[in-house]
Amino acid sequence: MDNQTRDEEAGLAANNNRQRPRASLPSLLFLTVLIFMLTSHSGDEFLARHQHQEALRALTWQLSNYTAWMNGTESDFSLPEQDEAIHPLLDSFGIVGEIQDPNWSSYYSNITGFIRGEGQFYNITPSALALNTSRKWTPYAEALMSKVNLTGIPDKLGVWDWEASKQVSLSVTEKLSRLDDRSESAVLIHGKLEVTDQNTSEDLRLEFEGVHFLANGSIYGFAVPPTRHLDIRLLPSLVPEDGKNITAQLIEPELEARITKLRNLIDDGVLDDLSNEDQPKSTCTFTIYSQLSPVDIPQQLMADYESELQNPTGAWTVKPPPLSVNSLIISEECGIIFELVDSKGLSSKSFFRKVTNYAAMMTLAYFALILLSTRQTRRSRTPSGLSRVSRWVFLPQAALDCVAFAGHITFAVLAEGRTSLALLAPAFLACVLFLIEVQFSLLVHQIQIPEDVAPPPPTPPPAPAAPQDQTTPGPTTGTPAPPRPTPTPPHRQSFFSFFIHHIQTDPQAKLWLMWFAFLTVIVRVVLSPLLSMMFIGITHTSFWSAQIVRSARRGRTSGLDKEFVIGTTICRLVIALYFISCPQNVLNIVPKWWSGWLALLVCFQAGVLILQEHLGPSFFLPERFSIKKTYDYHPPLPLPDPESPDPSLGDCPICMDAILVDPHHRRSKSLDEKSWGDKPGKPSGAGAILNRMQLGVESASARKSYSLAPCHHLFHTECLERWLAVKNICPQCRRPLPPL
Repeated sequence: MDNQTRDEEAGLAANNNRQRPRASLPSLLFLTVLIFMLTSHSGDEFLARHQHQEALRALTWQLSNYTAWMNGTESDFSLPEQDEAIHPLLDSFGIVGEIQDPNWSSYYSNITGFIRGEGQFYNITPSALALNTSRKWTPYAEALMSKVNLTGIPDKLGVWDWEASKQVSLSVTEKLSRLDDRSESAVLIHGKLEVTDQNTSEDLRLEFEGVHFLANGSIYGFAVPPTRHLDIRLLPSLVPEDGKNITAQLIEPELEARITKLRNLIDDGVLDDLSNEDQPKSTCTFTIYSQLSPVDIPQQLMADYESELQNPTGAWTVKPPPLSVNSLIISEECGIIFELVDSKGLSSKSFFRKVTNYAAMMTLAYFALILLSTRQTRRSRTPSGLSRVSRWVFLPQAALDCVAFAGHITFAVLAEGRTSLALLAPAFLACVLFLIEVQFSLLVHQIQIPEDVAPPPPTPPPAPAAPQDQTTPGPTTGTPAPPRPTPTPPHRQSFFSFFIHHIQTDPQAKLWLMWFAFLTVIVRVVLSPLLSMMFIGITHTSFWSAQIVRSARRGRTSGLDKEFVIGTTICRLVIALYFISCPQNVLNIVPKWWSGWLALLVCFQAGVLILQEHLGPSFFLPERFSIKKTYDYHPPLPLPDPESPDPSLGDCPICMDAILVDPHHRRSKSLDEKSWGDKPGKPSGAGAILNRMQLGVESASARKSYSLAPCHHLFHTECLERWLAVKNICPQCRRPLPPL
């Protein structure tokens, strides 16, 4: 037996060895490509390393030349001369810094944060200035543009609409290194300048480098497109004569710090592509002259406030004063001036504290929505409740929560420190709420699938077979039988037709296609401010209306609790109105004029939904538009024979007990006949009708004891109600049943 078993195992092994296929050529090629991709370096990495090395060499060369220039030795660097028309032009616009009395007023010494304002555009090309000679600064602008080559202005302006650029924002960060003498010290600042087109809501981003003089609140700097190199060594050419020495001393340590940072990035392998392949919308370069407005707070109290803002200890400080900035943004090579008057500033610490408060408010709102949704889904989880609810109530809200989750996560990534942790709370709750709503929507969809399934067309009866001709020669006569008709080959569908048919017939394919389109739209909405506003407006005006329409069409109330409708309406409006109506929101979204109409429309829909529960689903529709009545489970049925040994309507298929009519409403037919007999006074007309109503099962209370399904199966009403709480199909024939 053991020998036989070993022989069988040996034979099986031999057969397996003989049947083992050889490695195919495509498999070898695939493994080769995979190994090559895993072991080789990509071309992008080498390109990024080369770009960083070139940038490092350029910065080293700039530092060496600048150091030689500072020491007075031979150097390739020279500082350009400032145009004499600049200072009179700044004086005419009121951009003048003055040293304040430290006992009465002071300036902000740290402006790290955001500055936003409305920009006034001026065209200072000679042809435009000739049309507006009444301005007092026109002669200085003409002197400034007298040395500019006007032929290159159209190319530098690009495709950007400068006249429609009204919103100007500047995000700045101050360097930590300052000079020792605080009364005359200055600090380098850098950041981004954004100009917004009010027609398209698009932004033009420029790189900003500047210097901030702490004593008089003056700011000087450059702003250039990302495609153009910004040389910070030219900053001393912008400042007045008494500030050039201080500014020049700040440049050298800044260049050294940038070289050290870039060298560390190359050594650590953290390499980003420095090239910008996008076509720039404009190549204009700007010089920025800004002046902080003084605040009526002594310098010592102002220093205490800024110290507490940077390092909170709980100490009492003065009330935060407003940060106001006046700016003049000039581009000589493009003939452009932007004037910003009383631009509002917000320090980064105040902004992050504001973001934390916003995160707390959103966390409470989403937590309330989760509680409301959980309580409502628990109540409506029966088939009868699921058949009343419209899934389009929850799907738009799920889309809003998906956008909120992506937006809060993106915001948390861009923020820093504890602010990021605070934003994770509403992001997590929005994700949980999204899952609850999607799960409940899919459950509602599964329950309501039979409503959308059309009954199959009736199958035509088979055609009667033709009688066989007795004269037709058969195979026994030796005559060949007539040829059989050739079957028609099946029609070959195109790929597009097959795809459409597959989407229409396969629920899984339809679901995946819907999710793909949904995610594509969500990604696009998050990246576009205009689409985000449209998305908020459309979704908030749709999620209650879908339930109103379904209730009116089906003739049944929604089953949504009043607390869910009112609570969801309030929470959704709080979230939406914060962004579209609050002028000081964290994203700096301009308040929309239609925000009030949106809130009024959502509240109106919620009111109609609540009134449907009390006045009827179609109370607002005229009589001719009223929806057909729902199925009546209690139609009049003939009385059982009172003389039968088992006077019932039958047995209930659920509990197997007899379906009896209430004896209080069932009168004996024999007694009735004995009381009336064939007397001439036997009632007729209205009296006979009243007698039949009293004798039959047409009494309302008697009728409620039984329920007749559309498939003509009879049940106890209580038994059928308990059954429909689990399944909405007939217990006998498994056909879908309407709500009871």
